Amino acid sequence: MSGNLPIVIYPPDESGGRRVRVDGEILGMAHSLRDVTEFLRRAGMDDITEEDVILSGMIDRRGGGPNLWPAPW
Repeated sequence: MSGNLPIVIYPPDESGGRRVRVDGEILGMAHSLRDVTEFLRRAGMDDITEEDVILSGMIDRRGGGPNLWPAPW
């Protein structure tokens, strides 16, 4: 995974989505690992994969790990 930007994935909200912040900027509300990966690609990490997102120790995951995606009500 290229880039050393601070990445934060926040706890799920009531809809099950998790905010994704990179370098202080909120990129959007992710509802899956695929969403997080796409946000990071748009932030300039062109070569990132879903596996990179799962394995990265550089991501500050608040309120649950990379596989926490609760179903919306």
